[in-house]
Amino acid sequence: MRIVVAEDLYLLRDGMVRLIEACGHQVVATAATGPETLAALRTWRPDVSVIDVRMPPNQSDEGLRAALAARDEMPGLPVLILSQHVEQLYARELLADGSGGVGYLLKESVFDADQFIGALERVAGGGTAMDPAVIARLLSGSSPTRGLKRLTEREYSVLGLMAEGLSNQAIGRRLFLSESAIGKYTTSMFGKLGITDDDDTNRRVRAVLTYLNKP
Repeated sequence: MRIVVAEDLYLLRDGMVRLIEACGHQVVATAATGPETLAALRTWRPDVSVIDVRMPPNQSDEGLRAALAARDEMPGLPVLILSQHVEQLYARELLADGSGGVGYLLKESVFDADQFIGALERVAGGGTAMDPAVIARLLSGSSPTRGLKRLTEREYSVLGLMAEGLSNQAIGRRLFLSESAIGKYTTSMFGKLGITDDDDTNRRVRAVLTYLNKP
């Protein structure tokens, strides 16, 4: 994969670059500010990018704004956002357009090499990679939509794990259920959410977005 890494902390940026390249992927550019990030995304159109939310010059949301601007110009551009803390507004805004691979991880997840590289690969493939802590924060204090209210407790659990980027097989292992049982739960869940597209990958993305973008 061709990857852009945007992070203003040198040690963290250098560590991610070394890890990514050790896993056989190519870092085509790095950036330390919001404007540098947008320029790199425009120039390289990477298979996926890793972008910190808060970057210079103002240390507010320059990284996220660069990612959103790039996705507006290049719809579906895969982006994996890193943040020190769970910031609900940023996560919801990233997910709002519903196109292309997206992810949101807390920076502490970078220290788990397998989890980090797995998330990068899922996002590059058009999937989602959401930190469980982000999901929990997005759900806290929110009221489910009408479709989500119809889900059973088990279906809701399956959808939550799907939002983390897990396959049916992996969800089955986590819940101690067979893959076929998970398939039945997901089919029922899609029906209750009104998601009838025949493309299973697209249905999973739409279900996750429903789950994460509740009012």
